[in-house]
Amino acid sequence: MSFMKYVATFFTLMLIAFPGWAENSTTIPGFTIHHNAIPSASLEPSIAMQYGIQRSKYRGMLNVSIIKSVDGTIGEPSEAVVMAKANNIRGQLISIPMRKITEGPAVYYIGEFRIADQETLNFEIQVQPRGETRFYTAKLSQDFFID
Repeated sequence: MSFMKYVATFFTLMLIAFPGWAENSTTIPGFTIHHNAIPSASLEPSIAMQYGIQRSKYRGMLNVSIIKSVDGTIGEPSEAVVMAKANNIRGQLISIPMRKITEGPAVYYIGEFRIADQETLNFEIQVQPRGETRFYTAKLSQDFFID
């Protein structure tokens, strides 16, 4: 399967699995960092099982991918060192261990964390793309509601 098909499949899956959850991106020199956070209960059971993600209305999942800019193309996936943390309005810090998922040429990083009803989490994602000497920061704020 071509890289373009993997990207299309991945983003289609994200939109189907997570209706109403926005995908965000941060542009850095030479790369785009795509990032989103969703409740893991939004995942289809088969997808959660395939990737070893615990489905629960009290757990969230952070998804990060790094795309290297390549002139005349949509870009290509890049491996990276990815670290993430979040804090809530009470100032509690949540460390989010990230793990790499490789699917054909696509590479992305996921991390799981606890969530509470009506909680806003402010994420800080540190990314060092392969071949780069520094880390770049992406930020994301997400509200979570538990039915």
